[in-house]
Amino acid sequence: MSSSSHNWQACLAFYASDLFRDVQMAKLFPDSKTFADAIVKTSLQQAVAAYQNELNRCKENEETIDLAGFVQQHFALPSSQNATSNQVFSNASEYIDHMWDVLTRAPDTQYKGSLIALSRPYIVPGGRFREIYYWDSYFTALGLLDAGRTDIAVNMLENFVDILNEVGCIPNGNRAYYYSRSQPPMLALFFNLLKPYLSSAQTQYVIEGLKKEYAFWMKGSEDFAVLSSGKQISASLRVVKMPCNTLLNRYFDSETTPRPESYSEDIETAEHIGANKDEFYQHIRAACESGWDFSSRWLQQPNELASIRTTEIVPVDLNCLLYTLEDTLANVCTGSDQVFYKKAAKGRAKAINTYLYHEEKGGYFDYHYPSNSQTNVVSAAMTVPLFVGIASHEQAARVNATVCDSLLKAGGVVTTTQSTPQQWDAPNGWAPLQYFTVQGFLNYGFEESAFNIMKRFNKTIDNSFEVNGVLLEKYNVCQPEVKAGGGEYDVQLGFGWTNGVYTRFQTLLKR
Repeated sequence: MSSSSHNWQACLAFYASDLFRDVQMAKLFPDSKTFADAIVKTSLQQAVAAYQNELNRCKENEETIDLAGFVQQHFALPSSQNATSNQVFSNASEYIDHMWDVLTRAPDTQYKGSLIALSRPYIVPGGRFREIYYWDSYFTALGLLDAGRTDIAVNMLENFVDILNEVGCIPNGNRAYYYSRSQPPMLALFFNLLKPYLSSAQTQYVIEGLKKEYAFWMKGSEDFAVLSSGKQISASLRVVKMPCNTLLNRYFDSETTPRPESYSEDIETAEHIGANKDEFYQHIRAACESGWDFSSRWLQQPNELASIRTTEIVPVDLNCLLYTLEDTLANVCTGSDQVFYKKAAKGRAKAINTYLYHEEKGGYFDYHYPSNSQTNVVSAAMTVPLFVGIASHEQAARVNATVCDSLLKAGGVVTTTQSTPQQWDAPNGWAPLQYFTVQGFLNYGFEESAFNIMKRFNKTIDNSFEVNGVLLEKYNVCQPEVKAGGGEYDVQLGFGWTNGVYTRFQTLLKR
């Protein structure tokens, strides 16, 4: 929207307009996100009105509207170039050091299109991801700290609390179309990482943000307050009542419409499912909130995206991250608040180990609550209980064995053992999952496994860099010489979390 408008919520009405629908369904751009990120030259209301007038004129004159020409006249499109560098670097470390500047964005002085303005500098991942992303930023911050760029990492942490206060959650990214969904809740981890660098005022500001983050994820829990009444509700918003009445969480999105940034793709997939389209859109959106968009973890049929059922799944990693949030709040609060969060953390850890661990299967698995049973997808998410420290040593040993036997490949840890068309499955490996696994193994003394993973993953990056001269968002760890693929878009260059994890691994390997 224009500089005269400072209300990102105006975009929400725009997404329901004929103009937005017609442009996206006409597929004027290879990537639907392009138009979702466009900046209107006047105002959204004026553009919508002008489009309606043009439609009426064309109808009267029996003409076909020049949709591409209309968009060109009324909108400025975002750059289609990947955020990378034309310079040549001798190694990945030099490239990363340069890329921190390339990926840095100045504070937003005004709302631009769908962008929700942030008042402090921040890092974007790269490529089509032109905005800050929530869970990406924690892994990016690892590299920023190692590079001595602590200030911008602190800025990003404060940005997240700012946007939480404005939107009511920390959205997937600072775009209007992400307002109804978050991402894996990393705020407590981010806070613990940067706590030594925060002033007392910054510390208190973030602690208040942690409480709001927790309230967002637990909204709906009031529906389970009177359990003795026999009220049988399995799930409400992001909260799931387990058989023992303990509350765990799921990914969710209250919106039941196609994603604006993947509008035509969602509509076309929904047309083929022959099921409830509203539920399909919710499952798709919830999978995006998970960060694993998309994966066989969320699919009833591993190779069929139309079989997605994300909101029916109680994920291992989400609940471990919420345990960390509860545990962190217990450590920074006093009195009755401390007692509350401590009890919540203890109850969640017990429930995770009761419902999500399976000795015979060799690790932690997601839970499909409608059928009251675990799924069978072996994924790197099973290492997050080790990362947050709630596994016993015996459980950790089982996870270590399963990862080394089933998930560790030539180039690092593969996302799941299932090979599908989705990007969060085999043969792909992702930087955040390498980090969760490595740090989890180090927590439990499995140093040989941890160092083996670090060496393999960084070697994959080094070898790829020699060929391509860039870092990528994901890698084929089963055949490291083959480019990663799958998913809704081409592999992106940059790339924030890969830069951060590579740098942190290099630091750990030198010790």
